[in-house]
Formats: sequence, C-alpha cells, structure tokens
Amino acid sequence: MLRGNFSAKIDDKGRLKLPTAFRAFIQERYGTRLFVTSLSGDCARIYPMPVWERIEQKLAQVPSSHPSRSRFFDRINYFGQPAEFDRQGRVSIHQRLRESALIVGEVDVFGLYDYLDVWNHDRFVAKLQREPYSEEDARALAEFGI
Repeated sequence: MLRGNFSAKIDDKGRLKLPTAFRAFIQERYGTRLFVTSLSGDCARIYPMPVWERIEQKLAQVPSSHPSRSRFFDRINYFGQPAEFDRQGRVSIHQRLRESALIVGEVDVFGLYDYLDVWNHDRFVAKLQREPYSEEDARALAEFGI
C-alpha cells in the first residue's frame, strides 16, 4: 500500500525521482509502466498502469455520449501521458502538467493507497487551510467505521 508523504525533486528535464519506498512498492506489485495525469491541474497523479487500466474498464461501461465521461477524458488526456520508470527510478512529468500544478524543484509526494499525488508544497498547505477536516467529515467517515 502507498501511504505517507515524502519530499522529492523534479529535475531540470521534468523528471521526478520517486521516493525509494514508493518506487519499490509500485515496481514490485505493478511493474514499471505508469499513467501520469491530473483531473484538475492542481497536482500530478501517478497511477501504476494496471490501476489505471481498471479505471478505464469502468469508464468503458459509461456511454461514450455521456457528458461527464467526455469532460473526464478531456482533462485526463489533456494533462496525461503514459510513462515508465527509467533505470534511476525517475518518471517524466509532462511540461503542461508541471506548469499547471506548479511542480518544479522540491515537491511533496503523497501515497494514496494505489496511486500517488505530487504537489507543490505551498499549494498543498494552502489546500489544507482552505479545506479543513471538519466534524462533518468525521461523522461521514464514522458511517464506514473509521
């Protein structure tokens, strides 16, 4: 499982050196192929390709004429590209996504069960302040036994 937060760096060529713990888990469980994208452009999301393919299988069940499906694919494909770990454990992040998400230099990499999010540190701290964890959140999760 991918969990926690590690600092990492995106080099001048737009390659992210993934934290060793995350990279080792992904490679061992899923292999080296990835899909790097974003729905909002605020952060980069890195899916192991088998995880992304499961999402695509679910999307295949949605009629192609459904407007939400179209909007989802518009954003995912605008920001997204297939990728693969290189020998040094780096993954390239598309320039359009790096610019939109403001991810250059030092970044935060978050494990989210079976995918990763890559955030500009200041942007993520602002998100935490803008969207605090509330009593309503606690009640909602309590319904799931959390």
